[in-house]
Amino acid sequence: MFLRICGAAALLFVIPFSAHARLNCEDIKAALGGHLADVTCTVSADLTTKNPATTPANNSIAGLPPFAFTPQTDRAVISPATPTPVTKMVPGLQIQARIASDPKGEARFLLRLPNDWNGRLVVAGASGTRSEFNGDFAWSDYVVQKGYAYASQNKGVLNLQFSTAADPLACRLNPASSLFVRFYDNEEGQPFTRWTQFMVKAGQLAREGAKAGYGQPPRYIYAVGTSNGGYQVRRAIETAPELFDGGVDWEGTFVDEHAPNLLTDLPAAVLNFPDYVASGFNANSTAAKNIMAAGYPPDIVAGTTSLWTTNSNSFWEVTACQWQKRLDPTYDTYGSGMGTYNYISRLSKSDVGAQVAAFANTGKIRRPLITVAGTMDALLPIDHHARAYARKVAAASKHRRDDDDDDRDGKRRAYRLYEIQNGNHLETNQALFPQLELIQPHAQRSFDLLVDQVERGKSLPPSQCVARSGSISDTPAQPGHCASLFVP
Repeated sequence: MFLRICGAAALLFVIPFSAHARLNCEDIKAALGGHLADVTCTVSADLTTKNPATTPANNSIAGLPPFAFTPQTDRAVISPATPTPVTKMVPGLQIQARIASDPKGEARFLLRLPNDWNGRLVVAGASGTRSEFNGDFAWSDYVVQKGYAYASQNKGVLNLQFSTAADPLACRLNPASSLFVRFYDNEEGQPFTRWTQFMVKAGQLAREGAKAGYGQPPRYIYAVGTSNGGYQVRRAIETAPELFDGGVDWEGTFVDEHAPNLLTDLPAAVLNFPDYVASGFNANSTAAKNIMAAGYPPDIVAGTTSLWTTNSNSFWEVTACQWQKRLDPTYDTYGSGMGTYNYISRLSKSDVGAQVAAFANTGKIRRPLITVAGTMDALLPIDHHARAYARKVAAASKHRRDDDDDDRDGKRRAYRLYEIQNGNHLETNQALFPQLELIQPHAQRSFDLLVDQVERGKSLPPSQCVARSGSISDTPAQPGHCASLFVP
């Protein structure tokens, strides 16, 4: 365990880190030694995505089938069509590798070390089944320009490969599709518990890499991530307070063995969506009411498409299938029907409850954590994910003893939920539905607020509803939850 300098002393201990900018690939490789395999270390003129070499091409790892490794696609999944502004070049080192301890040989690691280092490290989670380059637009470009070292990982798993309906582990892309894919996450030896393991492992490796490059470890380490990557952030703050100083989770997936959860919500959307379409997108139809009763926000209809349609085409059934194949593999996905999957009844017929419990959130945070979530998230409904996690944190705090943490003033365990009015799970949906709001600016602002709290003791703004075109405020007009999920 490396000695860490924190608190008020760190503010007085100012080192011109750029003076240690003689970064050397051999030093990094020697320090990480047997921890990494297939290491590529590159002296980069620019670590931002303005440099085409920063994010590799899709399918660029020899020996892997198409779609197993898709960095260029992955970085555009989170961020809007106009990504984080890049206003300067950031020279430094970029390290790409496999994590050698992974018996599956799939766990991947990314580290960017800017020459002009501010003494801090950001470790990113990965959404969906995406690669370690998933956060390049949304997070890396933002923090490396500020001088942070940046690390990321892929949850220990590659993405997917095409398969057929005959494959017992295959999922079709959507109910109308004849294309089937096999997720690496559903293969033997890939339990979802690995997601936390490799988030923490990436933080440890990055800390050692930074120490080798700059001559000392980071003074502060922050976790950031979106969707499943947001889940990784929560688990990092719950399980590794000795490593992480705080985190920002953006639309994080909430995991709980008790209903509601993804396996209770998604089947209802899958089951009712065809009848909703048959009704002519009638918001007063029984099907629409059933979907909303499962927690989903109201639909937004634009001509011949809608917000629910985009989610049905890309997420609802295939996500439900992926989780069911991993957590309840004896269920007949397409024979019995994904839309009629009943999590509650399956508890007595399989070990699905224990499987979910094995990687469930506890809410027992030991460092400050900010959740940023949109009220119009039609994949992870806000009341069943962001608000549910906030309730979990509140319940856990009621049972926490004063000596559960060495900081008894509560500052290091602060939790905030910033709800973005009309925010959606995918920023790119705003191009189709202009009523939606972008979450990325608020997530990045939350990161800056977190740093102010951790390093300067500044109080975080209270949990609040951020109005359309508004911003996080110390004196919010709408404290707490947004009154309506959708505001036209």
